[in-house]
Amino acid sequence: MAIIKKTELLSPAGNFSKLRYALAYGADATYAGIPKFSLRTRENDFREDTLREGIKYSHNLGRKIYLTLNIFAHNTKINSFLKELEKVVQWEPDGLIMADPGLINIALKEYPNMPIHLSTQANTTNWTTVDFWKDLGVERIILSRELRLKEIEEIHNKVPDIELESFVHGAICIAYSGRCLISNYMNHRDANQGTCANSCRWDYDLGKSTPNSLIENEKNEHSKIDINGYTALDDDFYVIEEHRPDEQYPISEDKNGTYLFNAKDLCAIELLDKIQNAGVCSFKIEGRTKSEYYAAMCTRSYRLAIDDMSKGKPFNQQNLKDMLSLSNRSYTTGFYTRNPREFGENFTDGRSKETTHKAVGTLVEYDKSRGLLSFECKNRLTLGTKIEIISPNEIKTITLSELRNEKDVSVEICHGGSGRFSIPYGDDPGEFAIIRRPIYQQESANGIL
Repeated sequence: MAIIKKTELLSPAGNFSKLRYALAYGADATYAGIPKFSLRTRENDFREDTLREGIKYSHNLGRKIYLTLNIFAHNTKINSFLKELEKVVQWEPDGLIMADPGLINIALKEYPNMPIHLSTQANTTNWTTVDFWKDLGVERIILSRELRLKEIEEIHNKVPDIELESFVHGAICIAYSGRCLISNYMNHRDANQGTCANSCRWDYDLGKSTPNSLIENEKNEHSKIDINGYTALDDDFYVIEEHRPDEQYPISEDKNGTYLFNAKDLCAIELLDKIQNAGVCSFKIEGRTKSEYYAAMCTRSYRLAIDDMSKGKPFNQQNLKDMLSLSNRSYTTGFYTRNPREFGENFTDGRSKETTHKAVGTLVEYDKSRGLLSFECKNRLTLGTKIEIISPNEIKTITLSELRNEKDVSVEICHGGSGRFSIPYGDDPGEFAIIRRPIYQQESANGIL
């Protein structure tokens, strides 16, 4: 009989500070990238000393940390990769997230005691592939994001004795789990070498194919291909990037939907019980490039949802409301369900926006003798605003009655990036406290979200 392990909440760690916030707000484990050998290289603030510190910090708390080395390496990187691998293993992380079959094969032979987790970049979509990697010695499969719940359940039933991990929150690349070629083609920057130009976020226009176009040529070339019995649309469409008016980029479609972009973020917090029952033992949150506020609040909401689920309690809608307060491009349940639940529509731009709250800052220090909480101001704050003081265990709402600058002078307003400020607060909220406020009416009216 298939056995499902205790569910793990796995949060992103783009640097040591984000790691600490994720663990403080309830993550069972975090994942961090190895510079040069993981995706998000350009926005990875970890270095060897901070990674080693992060591993030690996590283990002291009884938590786990997995290190990501998930590039598909070119020949020029093989030797340096193997040298890095030898060094990383000595740090004793709880597992390595890898994608390249050749490099995985070497790691399993050379370091048999180091758990290997197959990255979602390897695009595992069926049980035969899972069985292959299990026989090779891989401990955990991070499933492709394209899988529906029924497909995950079938994988688990066919291969029950391997761990399955799946993304439940964050950005989704519609290019078979992020193996996107658009950036490389357009800008000669390889997403799988950590230098993605985020070409999917640029401005495009929609057009309809004309005779002798690139699309028409491709249509003729592949006209005999039957895609799972799906009848394609009679008309073909393409997108044009604003700085490349002479280049047409086809939009393809099959029975599961239309592909090239996804303008929404994944949010599966309402489906956790179904995902767990399908066989997933690790819920993964995307977002190594996001802020400490994101790491904390996202982790907190999923932690509460998982704990309620384990106690047999019904889903608490407040957890979803907290998700909606985070910067997002509106939410979808992605591929998990045939008819994805949509949380709002966004057809005009792909930028992330806060919809209800803005993070004001994180705690710098608490002066118990004066009852003052100090923070670095990240967004505008004015007197009379109802603000929330968030800690790992609670959220308190107060009305801001006083605001003092670095010179200890009372002011009526502070602006993002203008330095340190203090507010009166009766109790020490702890070192991981976060301050946030509602979106001001004028911000909403001006589209400054």
